[in-house]
Amino acid sequence: MSYHRIDFESISWESPIQGMRCKVKRGEGKQLRLVEYYPEMKPHWCEKGHLGYMLEGEFEIEFDAETCRYAPGDGIVIPAGKAHRHQGRVLSEVVRVIFVEEV
Repeated sequence: MSYHRIDFESISWESPIQGMRCKVKRGEGKQLRLVEYYPEMKPHWCEKGHLGYMLEGEFEIEFDAETCRYAPGDGIVIPAGKAHRHQGRVLSEVVRVIFVEEV
C-alpha cells in the first residue's frame, strides 16, 4: 500500500470570493480544501455539500430552520441540495477549516 502526503505549503491560495481563500488538492472525484474565512466575507447562500473539521476560530452557519455555531474541534456535516442551503458568518478574526468534498 502506498501513502501520499499533501504539502499544503506548496499549494497556492485561491480566492473565489472576497473574505475567503483556500488551498485545494483534487483527485479521485474528491477534493481536500484548507479554507480560511475572514469577517469581510459577505453572507451568500450555498447548496453544496460539505464534510469538514474546524481548526481555528468561530463560525456561525445559518440554515433555513436553524443557526449553528462552530468552534475548533467541531465537525461539520452538511448534505448537498436546496433543502440544506446555508450561509456562513465569521465570528472571529479568522476561521480555518478542512473540507473533504465531492467534485
